[in-house]
Amino acid sequence: QVLLVESGGGSVQAGGSLRLSCAASGLAASLYAMGWFRQAPGKEREFVARINRSDVNTYYADSVKGRFTISRDNAKNTVYLQMNNLKPDDTAVYYCAADRSVVMTKLPSLYDYWGQGTQVTVSS
Repeated sequence: QVLLVESGGGSVQAGGSLRLSCAASGLAASLYAMGWFRQAPGKEREFVARINRSDVNTYYADSVKGRFTISRDNAKNTVYLQMNNLKPDDTAVYYCAADRSVVMTKLPSLYDYWGQGTQVTVSS
């Protein structure tokens, strides 16, 4: 059984930082590209960041570029999202996802496995 478990969410003030973690079990994370998505109330799930299997290539949504950093530790089967200079617009439930394809995609429907999400709330 594949499980992706996110942690590290919480409430912070604007300008603060959080580090999200996504621990994978039931799959070899090194064989999957990993992504982070978020969904705010009343909005569609949107792409945040992606890191390829090799840890060489990363991709970011324009809205988080320069503030968020995705990384991975394949030995720990864990992916991270370091979020700095948080803004109220970053408030959402954050999900990690695994994609066995090597083709970069921002489409949630093309990811194979999902976690349950962790809430991030940024107050002004």
